Amino acid sequence: MSNRAYASRFRLEPLTWLSAVAAATERIGLIGTASTTYTQPYNLARLFASLDHLSAGRAGWNIVTTGAPQAAANFGLDAHPVHAERYERARDFLEAVTKLWDSWEDDALVADRAGGLFADTDRIHAVDHEGPLVRVKGPLNIPRSPQGRPVYVQAGSSPDGRALAARYAEAVFTAHQTPESAQEFYADLKGRAARLGRDPGQLLVLPGISPFVASTEAEARRLHEEFNSLTQPEYSLELLHRLLGIRLSQEELDGPVPRELIGTEGERGDHSRFRLVLGIIEREELTVRQLLHRLAGARGHRVIAGTPEQVADQLQQWFEQGAADGFNVMPPWLPGGFEVFADEVVPILRRRGLFRHASRAAHCGSTTGCPGRWGALGGCRAARRGRATFSGGAAPRGARSCAPHAAPTRSGAPRRRPPPRPVRQRPEAG
Repeated sequence: MSNRAYASRFRLEPLTWLSAVAAATERIGLIGTASTTYTQPYNLARLFASLDHLSAGRAGWNIVTTGAPQAAANFGLDAHPVHAERYERARDFLEAVTKLWDSWEDDALVADRAGGLFADTDRIHAVDHEGPLVRVKGPLNIPRSPQGRPVYVQAGSSPDGRALAARYAEAVFTAHQTPESAQEFYADLKGRAARLGRDPGQLLVLPGISPFVASTEAEARRLHEEFNSLTQPEYSLELLHRLLGIRLSQEELDGPVPRELIGTEGERGDHSRFRLVLGIIEREELTVRQLLHRLAGARGHRVIAGTPEQVADQLQQWFEQGAADGFNVMPPWLPGGFEVFADEVVPILRRRGLFRHASRAAHCGSTTGCPGRWGALGGCRAARRGRATFSGGAAPRGARSCAPHAAPTRSGAPRRRPPPRPVRQRPEAG
């Protein structure tokens, strides 16, 4: 990988960053990505339990298995585990880490200063998990957090990914270019959840969108083209290589995508994204440059360019036709792209009764009756009850603005907790 391509992948470690965000916010959900392939259950359980405590119950975990083969070398491995093995470990990992979060009962922390008792050891339990790929003794050395465990979010769309999501996830990030594809995924995932005895309404499906919003459709499309013109061919071709396994030169940018060079057999790191990009190639006659533009910012997610009304129309159509419970908003630029969406599109959705009003955000449990765990996702509703759920960039409006209000206990009954304490403001200099 070239230095330019590698430099574009600069990212802060998410749990550290989210801990800082937690200290400066009160209501937004904090969903961090962590891999079941390259972490251990005990360490991960400590990290997310700590974040949930620090944020007063706003933590979420985006569960991934890591599709990039080059990751193996960074963890001392000779080879990246194959797709099926990664998902087998993910299932084992989730069983183990859930047991760790449940190893402290709700009332285990006594904190009796007068009696000199910190915790009731009869309410703290060993885990003794012995799975096919994961072993951990436990218990966790952190008391049960406000939510009990983070909200489980997942993003795999392969058959293995769908099976994992149907069993464990509370929200699923996904990428679709057409309503038909999204509807198939939605129906399949909800059906899988129902067959496992779950309430399908407790599993939110959130396709990604990248909105270009302007006062006219022509202006929105011009803005989209302007962003496309800023793409770097060297990096874009490297991205195409990672997705499809083919290497092309800049001299081939204006020629057709060489479908005959793309192999469909063998192991794929990101199986679902490979199928999505292959579908774009087979459905549309694109040049290499045009395909790179489609993938540059949204990474295969749906790009919507139009007026606020046109963007709202498309979101409403997908929501009402059973293609989505809400959307993972991926602004083309930050913070401006998110602010435009929040200022121009969200009010239209509110007028149509498709998005909650800001006045409800701090009390979503008492006003809508939704489970407290949806608060960390900003949805404030059970799926299909009339309002769409949005997740997106950090902003005080729009996505993820509702604080959780209750946490599940080991017995299943909700446990009330106090609202987050206000953030202390730094005094102004005299």
